[in-house]
Amino acid sequence: MITKIDYFVCFTFVKNCLNKSNEGGKICDNIMLTPHFLNDHIILENERVRLEPLEEIHFDTLSTIAQQKELWTFTSAKISSDADFRRYFDTALEERKNGSSYPFAVYDKLHQRYGGCTRFSNISILNKRLEIGWTWYDPSLQRSGLNRNCKFLLLTFGFEQLFLNRIELKTSLFNKRSQKAMEDIGAVKEGILRKHSVNEDGSVRDTVYYSFINDDWNAIKAAIFKDYK
Repeated sequence: MITKIDYFVCFTFVKNCLNKSNEGGKICDNIMLTPHFLNDHIILENERVRLEPLEEIHFDTLSTIAQQKELWTFTSAKISSDADFRRYFDTALEERKNGSSYPFAVYDKLHQRYGGCTRFSNISILNKRLEIGWTWYDPSLQRSGLNRNCKFLLLTFGFEQLFLNRIELKTSLFNKRSQKAMEDIGAVKEGILRKHSVNEDGSVRDTVYYSFINDDWNAIKAAIFKDYK
């Protein structure tokens, strides 16, 4: 089993496997979306950002960032204290253990500091799909290019290394900024689920779903992410 996946090394490994298959060799299948993927120490990075598996060492720094009320205006979770964030943080770690999520801490290389969190979630190995979500950044880093770099790394890993069929995103119907950000990177709006969930404060949320599919990825990558590496 691969115990640590560096983005660039892993990409080369998969490409070599596919070349071998085209030459009549055996297809390498241990990088695809299997239960082993959840146990690997995955690091995704480019010149701007590094995504690291979320661990206890990240708690204090991220808790300070997370206790900014504006981050949670449109989310199901509501964080305002260390205790709130401890519950949120431990849930993310537990979801990795039970195989439903793979959470990341986001390190901004440009500003040389941790800036937030994101995760692969609602993982369905059988159906070759997952969601990118539970994403938040320090407000000072929003609209700085950090999010788009993160999405590029996550989408590339999902389609080119896990060989997913589908990657989902969702947001509150009232979060117009998030909807625009999703549309700007090529996500397709699929519809609104009315009264989809109940937030921690008791309010009811209508949720807008977006998606990417593998059939569209190469065109989106060439058109929207052509300058990203």
